Amino acid sequence: MPLLTGLHRYPVKSMYRQNPRQAVVEPWGLSGDRRWMLARATGRAVTQREIAALGQFRTDLDEDGALQITSPGGEQLRVPAPSAAEGAVDTQGDVFGSLFAAVEAEEKAQLWFRERLGESDLRLLHLADPRARRIAPDFSEPGETVSMADGFPLLAASTASLAALNEWLTEADTPAVPMERFRPNLVIDGTEPWEEDGWRRVRIGELTFRAVKLCGRCVVTTTDQETGERTGAEPLRTLAKLRRFDKKAAFGVNLVPERPEGVTGDELGTLRLGDQVTVRARGERLPAA
Repeated sequence: MPLLTGLHRYPVKSMYRQNPRQAVVEPWGLSGDRRWMLARATGRAVTQREIAALGQFRTDLDEDGALQITSPGGEQLRVPAPSAAEGAVDTQGDVFGSLFAAVEAEEKAQLWFRERLGESDLRLLHLADPRARRIAPDFSEPGETVSMADGFPLLAASTASLAALNEWLTEADTPAVPMERFRPNLVIDGTEPWEEDGWRRVRIGELTFRAVKLCGRCVVTTTDQETGERTGAEPLRTLAKLRRFDKKAAFGVNLVPERPEGVTGDELGTLRLGDQVTVRARGERLPAA
């Protein structure tokens, strides 16, 4: 029986992961996942694609919603969740052309990041209303929204598919890569390699998810998440050669949670390590773009 063996959330987009043993699922993703991000003056998201060092900033969330940040050098900062009602500046966020309403963090946080990253136009933004950003209509139902993640509420990856990829890499005398390179929310063990390509609906513990799209990968997969260093062309080169679909190098599957019958609030349910995974429906290979 396939099992959920990894849970990861990323309080700030492109920064270091948290590894809880359980996590509440909301319609737009894991609770606390990617509700903050760094952005340029235009609102465009800043990620490890352009600043690999972002992944070395550790983050945590207080019960009151404040963000705790630790720099690679050990300096710490606490950032209260901004509120327009308390004078915070409303602004617009932009994740790959998806525009949505956001709120600027206090000025102290902006200066803190600018000093440590050497970038004069950085801003820290908060997604105060997670209903502000629609999922791409081609892959969603009306009213479904997402956090500041690249495009979908959750990303799942399987250990079997990682093992298959690493076999290709080692056959080419290239070092294997860890799962962290792919920054998933959910890690699933006990499936066949690449079987997630054809998932349509999957039950994990007490919740059911729609599988809507394969995840097209980028240069972040070539970044060591523990050191922040680019390591060369792999595994992106091999994925582009052997897992190229719809002009994308694919690894992992994007999921959208379904609302359980009778549940009306933002908390749809809780995922826990060890939850059983059952595929409820399958189909042809999902699109990657």
